[in-house]
Parts: sequence; structure tokens; C-alpha cells
Amino acid sequence: MTRASLPVIDVSPLFGGESAEKERVSKQIDNACRTWGFFYIVGHPIQQEQIERVPDVAKNYFSLPMEEKLKLDIRKSKLYRGYIAFGAEDPDDAKVYGYEGFNMGHHLPKHHPEVMAGVPLRGPNIHPTQVKGWAEEMENQYDDMWALSLVILRAMALGLGLREDFFDSKFMDPMCELNIKHYPSPTTTGKKSHLLIEHADFCAITLLYQDGVGGLQIRGLSGELMDVPPVEGSFVVNIGDMMEMWTNGQYRSTMHRVVPRSGTRYSMPFFCVPNPNVIIKCLDNCHSEENPPRYPPVRAVDWILKRFAEVFSLAKPKM
Repeated sequence: MTRASLPVIDVSPLFGGESAEKERVSKQIDNACRTWGFFYIVGHPIQQEQIERVPDVAKNYFSLPMEEKLKLDIRKSKLYRGYIAFGAEDPDDAKVYGYEGFNMGHHLPKHHPEVMAGVPLRGPNIHPTQVKGWAEEMENQYDDMWALSLVILRAMALGLGLREDFFDSKFMDPMCELNIKHYPSPTTTGKKSHLLIEHADFCAITLLYQDGVGGLQIRGLSGELMDVPPVEGSFVVNIGDMMEMWTNGQYRSTMHRVVPRSGTRYSMPFFCVPNPNVIIKCLDNCHSEENPPRYPPVRAVDWILKRFAEVFSLAKPKM
């Protein structure tokens, strides 16, 4: 299998660097988004030991008996938060996919106006009480990943010729998700063609931590599948469908999948999704008479609800 020659971009200048250095990094990110739709980032402020604490805590949760984990079954949550059992994202293929997971979102207390008004996907997170330190580690990691994603979005705005703060207000109270995925060793799950089916992410951008086991593959420029091996101290950033819609396809939402590797694998994707009422429509400088908008405008929450219902094989969230 060919290894993808994804750029490894040092984003440290985005954190207080000179404007010329920030512009240089923004151009690197812009080029990667247009060429691959995937790239690595290093030089971010999140320490490796901090990142690795989350999978360490998650191991204690995933080792619980199934009946305990299913107490927080995501299919019972109208917010699509909680435990993702093997095959929950497609029951027909439960024997094909080899992972379980846990999903959390943007925490809003029950008394928040949007929660009281019944805005979809708004509310408090749920956390397993059986695992010490789970809630604190997960909520802290969410906040750090949200902050990092805003910095990356600012760089993308510059690369697109927009104001640096163009995306800020659109992600002020977002619908982001932090997901922990556990892929048991193939020796315990049996032979599978893939652990996560080929797909594109339906968010704006994804920031992914993957451990040293690997298994991530992307669909390359010529249609071939290519390995994206782990790079120590990095996150993998990829473009999602929302950003492709915003940019009229200039930024690529690239297909990718996970295939079996020896050993147990943990990954932690952070799916960056804007505020519920943000309208995703083609940016003014990304279309012309010769290149009209490819995608109809859509409200962010409507897009996410539609895709959640498809992914979890549900007509609507269960109350």
C-alpha cells in the first residue's frame, strides 16, 4: 500500500507569530486543503501526555460489561450522545465493522435558553459514572480541541482570502463532537475487510488523534487508497462536507476508511460543526458565472440531523 505524501505543517506561528509567518502557514494549509483535503499539524499547544490521558481513561470504560455500556446507548439519546455499540452505525453490517465508541458534544446546561426552547442537538453531555476521571478528561479535551480548531479555521479563512475572523462567530456556540473509538485487535474480532467503512466526514473540519497502531487510509488524487500512518505529536486534519460546500469544492472532503492492523487501536476524532442556525452556502469568492454554486444552501442543524439519521439508521432521534 502506498503511503500518502501528506504535508506535515508546523502551526506554531499561528499562536502569536509574526503576520508574515502566519500568512506562510495559512498558504501551506490552503494548498493542502485544495490538493489532498488532509494534512498533519504539529507545533500545536496540546501536550502529548494530555492527549493520551483520554484513551487511557477510555480503556477503563470500554472494558466494562456490555450491559453497563449500553446504559448510555447513543440510540436512546435525542442528542446523539453516548455509547456507540459495534454495528450501531449500520446494524446490517455489524459483523463487518470492528469498533465501538463514545460520543459527546457541546455541553449546554438544562437551563440554557436554547435547551429550554428545544433547539435540536442542544443539551448537557452524559458521562459514565463508573469510570473515575472520565467527565473531567473528556470535557477538558473537548475545550482544547475546540480552541485548536478555531485557530485552524482562522488560517483557512486567510487562505481563502477572507477576514481572519470570518468563521469565529459561526463557531461561537457550535455543535462540535468529540468521539473516542476503540478498535479491538483483529485477533479478537475476526477477519474484517475494514473497521470503518469508506466515508467522508459531514462536519466542517475534523481533527484526529490516532495512536501508534495506524490503519487510516485516504482516497488519493488518482483514486487509489493510500496509508496515513501516525506521526508522533501530530493531529491529522481533514476537510468535511460543510467546508467543501462553503468553498464550492475548492477544499476537498476526501473519502477515507480504517482497515485492520495488528493490535488494539484507539482514535479520537474531533468533528468541528458550526452553530445550529449558520447557513452553509457557497462563499462569494468561490463561485462565478462560469463556476456556479454546486450545492444548495442548508442550515447547519438540518444538515447534521439528516446525516445523523442516515448514519445511525434511524428515522429520527429517540425521545
